[in-house]
Amino acid sequence: MVKPLWALLLFLLLAGSTSRVQGDENEEGEEEEEEEEVPTAEPEDEDPVEDVTEPEGPLTELAVPDDRKPCPMWMGGLPGNPGHSGHPGRDGRDGQDGPQGEKGDKGEPGDKGEAGAKGAVGSPGPRGVMGNVGMKGAKGHSALSYHASFSMGLTDPVPADTEKPIRFNKHIYNEDYHYSDATGKFHTAIAGVYFFTYHITVYPKDARVALFKNDKPVVITYDRYQEDNLDQASGSVIVKLQAGDEVWLQIYGDEDFAGVYADNTNDSTFSGFLLYPDMSAAKEEEQEFEGRRRRRSVGRGRHF
Repeated sequence: MVKPLWALLLFLLLAGSTSRVQGDENEEGEEEEEEEEVPTAEPEDEDPVEDVTEPEGPLTELAVPDDRKPCPMWMGGLPGNPGHSGHPGRDGRDGQDGPQGEKGDKGEPGDKGEAGAKGAVGSPGPRGVMGNVGMKGAKGHSALSYHASFSMGLTDPVPADTEKPIRFNKHIYNEDYHYSDATGKFHTAIAGVYFFTYHITVYPKDARVALFKNDKPVVITYDRYQEDNLDQASGSVIVKLQAGDEVWLQIYGDEDFAGVYADNTNDSTFSGFLLYPDMSAAKEEEQEFEGRRRRRSVGRGRHF
């Protein structure tokens, strides 16, 4: 009895295996028929889609094909893992230009900008056309017609006062009275170049004399006195003067240098004259000075 039971169980197992194999083949046949019956819809009037080869990388691993099939019996398979995120799509085409907008309002004027850098000097322009000959000018004045000269001397020794000009009161030549014995100064009436010279007798002390032009010394002469002996000192200079300038001699220093001497047999002199005038202003200056000279000559006699 035992052998018949084992034979029966073996038969049942073989029969179940055969039925399962047939069931699997029937289900596969039905799935293939359904896939053949579903037509594939192709889009109309669309641009052909280019095959895009996806770059290989850590996020683009291709899924391994799964050959597993659904369970033919009552048991279902486990859900699969979610797939990877796809790559971003390509940029779309540029749209058409929109219509032109309305003209905006006029803006406010901007602030004034800073001045730019000075440009380089340009090249010289072409030489201009020669102008017409001008009219003949008025007749000028000869330089020989302008004179200014004087030569004055001392009659007594110079006082010890060193803060004032030396007043030469002995008239050797002073026809135009350009030198004033009242002030001891030469007054420039005609602008030009002048020559001045002086010769002094030194006694009984040292002498230091300066020629001044408008309160400023131009030349200085010093002579040391030799005891029991008269000494001589001199100096000269050429200067350019304008109308109204003044020139004079003065002791330079304290009273220890006031040894300028004169008597009946020993002279000390101061002279000057115009070398040539400044013709551009000489005529006008001469007229102005003439009026001043006449006024000074009225009071000249009071100082002899």
